[in-house]
Amino acid sequence: MGAVANRLRGRRQGAARLARGLFTLFLLALLFYLVGFVRFIQELEEAPPAALTPADGIVVLTGTPERLPEAVSLLKDGKGKRLLVSGVNPDVTREELRTALKVEENLFACCIDLDWRAADTIGNAAETAAWARKHQMRRLIVVTSAYHLPRALKELEATLPGTELAGYPVFRDQVHIGEWWAYPGTARLLAAEYTKYLVTLARTRLGRTA
Repeated sequence: MGAVANRLRGRRQGAARLARGLFTLFLLALLFYLVGFVRFIQELEEAPPAALTPADGIVVLTGTPERLPEAVSLLKDGKGKRLLVSGVNPDVTREELRTALKVEENLFACCIDLDWRAADTIGNAAETAAWARKHQMRRLIVVTSAYHLPRALKELEATLPGTELAGYPVFRDQVHIGEWWAYPGTARLLAAEYTKYLVTLARTRLGRTA
């Protein structure tokens, strides 16, 4: 009986040590996540670049409504020779988009390309890479929301190695990056984006080493 009791006691002690070890690992992982999350937010752009060197092309990733007018404005200002709108809703026609953006027909016909295939950021990167190679572009301006820009650039770096990428962040009043802790909606949005960024970072690094 004594031997059996000792074995049971040993098993319980072993299980307790394992549980403590797993809990410690969980706390360390949580700590690293939180530190990285705060750093991620601190490194987000707070304003568009004051000076922007012209590029071969401009790509805007659809999502929030503020992105497209900013990209069209850059095209009209001569910051790029062509504009790719990546991730257009399949139900939206070319003419409907042109009318909504209030773009002259000549400019839209010559210099704006539409991508209806991309359904996410990975798709955006793949379609942008094909478009950039087709037009032999070596420098791109990437237009998207400020919180989305780090992940978008990582995806594009993986699909367009050697291409110079310049990010152009777009902002919206509903996202309070500077005071994210005071706005639960912004905090959830940024936490979700940071988690996606970590997944993208891991996947692209593994792809380079495979």
